[in-house]
Amino acid sequence: MKIIVPMAGRGSRLRPHTLTIPKPLIPVAGKPIVHRLVSDIAKVLGEQIEEVAFILGDPAFFGDDVVNSLIQLAEGLGAKGSIYRQDEPLGTGHAIMSAKDSLSGPAVIAYADTLIRADFDLDKSADSVIWVKQVDRPEAFGVVNLNDQNEIVELVEKPKEFVSDLAVIGIYYFKDVGVLKNELQYVLDNDIINGGEYQINDGIKRMMDKGMKFVPGKVDEWMDCGNKNVTVETNQRMLDFLEKDGEDLIANSIKTENANIVEPCFIGENVILKNTTVGPYVSIGDNTVLENSTVKNSLIQSKSKISNANLDNAMIGNHVVFDGNFEAISIGDYSVLE
Repeated sequence: MKIIVPMAGRGSRLRPHTLTIPKPLIPVAGKPIVHRLVSDIAKVLGEQIEEVAFILGDPAFFGDDVVNSLIQLAEGLGAKGSIYRQDEPLGTGHAIMSAKDSLSGPAVIAYADTLIRADFDLDKSADSVIWVKQVDRPEAFGVVNLNDQNEIVELVEKPKEFVSDLAVIGIYYFKDVGVLKNELQYVLDNDIINGGEYQINDGIKRMMDKGMKFVPGKVDEWMDCGNKNVTVETNQRMLDFLEKDGEDLIANSIKTENANIVEPCFIGENVILKNTTVGPYVSIGDNTVLENSTVKNSLIQSKSKISNANLDNAMIGNHVVFDGNFEAISIGDYSVLE
């Protein structure tokens, strides 16, 4: 089994945090989004992972540190790590074809901007599984249309009239991803463009037209990391899950003085809490200092110093110095507000 991870986008909706760090590497509940996604997929698949192929963008942004962390992620699963580049942002189908040398055999394709919680068995009688989640506003998503045999017969993007309430979440299984590769090559060769880009859906539709069997897979939870507010919400939900799983979320090396921790919280190595209350639902990266503050429902990354703050629904980057009385803030890396 292979895992293919397109992650070349810049994550503009999550700025300023993605001005210095690719969105898939922003930590949520103490672990980068892509690390958590790939590890969770490997866990629920329950099969040996042969290769994890990552599709990155501009080397100036996705540099050596990013590459090294992704190779380590793959090797930690006992798999080969492969790095590909999408030189131009020409769509989901184009991104996948940037990794065409790895497109063979059974594979899961997973876009690195969501997190899931699931427990499922693959339907290996199908040519493909497309994972979906029931949503309240299907008109805002791409959805699947099912026949009487619970097979996917159509993909509809943001339907104006009701088709179904099962939204495509961006995770796919292919019994032989080489078939998708061939159909996407046709899409590229014949310049089949939708929305100004080459789309994975056009390759999938060609497979459906040839009679291949697509079935839905359902996840228990689907969590987005598209912007600041939903990323803070995803952090809350993930902390709840990890606490229920019995994970140790608070490092032994933290130092406290007149501090109160309201769990669940993730607190990294060498964090200092002085005259401070944190939690619930706070994640704090390594080597960060909080003084004279109250923080809840927030993410604070590494090597920052927070003083005299009352934070709720906040997201603060790395190497930040913040001293102030704002609440629902969003501050990128290397910022100073005093």
